[in-house]
Amino acid sequence: MIEGGVPYPMLSDAGGKVGKLYGVYDEDAGVNIRGRFIIDPDGIILAMEVLTPPVGRNVAELIRQVQAYQHVRETGEVMPSGWQPGKPTLKPGPDLAGKVWKVWKPEKIS
Repeated sequence: MIEGGVPYPMLSDAGGKVGKLYGVYDEDAGVNIRGRFIIDPDGIILAMEVLTPPVGRNVAELIRQVQAYQHVRETGEVMPSGWQPGKPTLKPGPDLAGKVWKVWKPEKIS
């Protein structure tokens, strides 16, 4: 890490070429708005989030979602809302339809 810098590569999208492809380029302001996309190894967009500049993204939530998608890809299991690594997952199927609430109990939000 460079002292005083960020611990990851920074890229630039001069002219908004990438932002236009993903629908996050603000023509009036001439900049990309805050967009994040989770793309699987097959090039499929699995998740996206677009926020206007006043609100920052949640990096912990991004990491949680990447971990969840990796787990789904490896096991075929699915994640309930708010799933965290190490917590129970769900096995998709007809027996689960309409019964998720019996299998999964959400944690209280503080």
